[in-house]
Amino acid sequence: MASARRIELLLTSNVENLGIVGDLVRVRMGFARNFLVPMGLAEVPTPEKIEALAGARVIALEEYEANRTEQAGIIEKLEGIVLTITRSANDKGGLYGSVTQRDIADALVENGYPVDTRAVRLHSAIRRIGEYHVTIQFGSDMRAEVEILVNPDRALEDREDMDFDDDGNLIIVDAQPEADSETPAEESNTEEPAEETATAE
Repeated sequence: MASARRIELLLTSNVENLGIVGDLVRVRMGFARNFLVPMGLAEVPTPEKIEALAGARVIALEEYEANRTEQAGIIEKLEGIVLTITRSANDKGGLYGSVTQRDIADALVENGYPVDTRAVRLHSAIRRIGEYHVTIQFGSDMRAEVEILVNPDRALEDREDMDFDDDGNLIIVDAQPEADSETPAEESNTEEPAEETATAE
């Protein structure tokens, strides 16, 4: 039960997903003791400290609102875009390397969308060519889905005639259907004598 106890602290700096400088926040004791206080991001509030940070809080709040407005504009522009990234790949479609959150963020910035790496929601690095849907998220309430098209830097040999699994391994298709197609003909030949015998009776 002790780990569930909370303490009220005064933020001395902006803390993502928690608050801005001058905010009074309630956090778990462990988070306060192991991170916020040692890092100098928060302290035990007193009337004097709250008053001392009042001016900084006004400025931080103005910056926060301006930043939110900018992010909303970016999200609106991002919705539905297709971003192309070119990488070296083998003939199976596997990349030599991978496409990471940073790669996607850098590509977005190069195309005029100022997005930080932390805003790119990618469960795991992309390791094959293809189309991927990636979420760009600011805070907890602003998000957009973009399509990432990972292309090879050269024409892949005979790729149209190959099938691959999700790990890029070649799927071997046997010729069993052809063998099956011959079977009915053989069966029909063996049935004909039986029909002739019945007629003779």
